[in-house]
Amino acid sequence: MADPPKSDSLPPQGPAPRGRVGKDLLPRLISGVVMAGVALGLTWAGFLPFAAMILLVSCIVAWEWGRVVRGVEFDATMAAHVAAVVAAVALVTMDLVGLALLALLIGAILVALLAMGHHAAVSALGVAFAGLPAVALIWLRADPNFGLLAVLYVMVIVVVTDTAAYFSGRLIGGPRLWPRISPNKTWAGLAGAVIASAVAGFLYAQAVTGAHPERLALLGGIVAVVAQAGDLAESALKRRFGAKDASNIIPGHGGVMDRIDGLVTASVFAAIFAAIINVMEPARALLQW
Repeated sequence: MADPPKSDSLPPQGPAPRGRVGKDLLPRLISGVVMAGVALGLTWAGFLPFAAMILLVSCIVAWEWGRVVRGVEFDATMAAHVAAVVAAVALVTMDLVGLALLALLIGAILVALLAMGHHAAVSALGVAFAGLPAVALIWLRADPNFGLLAVLYVMVIVVVTDTAAYFSGRLIGGPRLWPRISPNKTWAGLAGAVIASAVAGFLYAQAVTGAHPERLALLGGIVAVVAQAGDLAESALKRRFGAKDASNIIPGHGGVMDRIDGLVTASVFAAIFAAIINVMEPARALLQW
């Protein structure tokens, strides 16, 4: 999923080229396999290793947000951003979800005050971007019976969405989805992501007792659209501030934000969806609705 160039000039508005998978395919593939392996291992290892991984990722996202929005490596605003995320993760790990959300709200207000005159509103939005998916994923993972399966479902759908959108867009081409924001994303990529994610959801249901394959297929297609929206939102942020990547710490992918943008929106959507069905057993609700 390539990101927009730093230049403010817009790309040609014609159909996207087809038949190219990009020179960055090999580093993307290697990095993707390594990250997927580490994420899967820590998710499988248990609740606390998973929470620790989410905490680390969220803190890196907070740092990258400050780099993109305010152009700094570290400042007081970033310290408040990280502190809010750490507090929220600690609270949700103790099953204090309401307090975790309150910590993010207080953190967002404090960040806005500290960043006054330096993109305060967007800086505050970064607290939600880093913190809400952390709370959502840890809350789902905490379910002792279905937590692992629920989190893996969300991750699988996001990975399938990303992969299918990349290859469908590069190989099929066609009209671009939103050229002003992300010139390399196409309608074909979105369609491929939705279809592949629906199939993945259908197949995933075969491994979950009591799941309805057609419902998880439908949910998979919806989550694919939500994940693509997150991808576009992060691209819009980078274009607004003239950044190609959030950072360069992941070969072939740029920064952590560039890799998890779809997971951010998908996990929050999944948690809200599950809470509406059964707030007491969200992981079970997500898989057996």
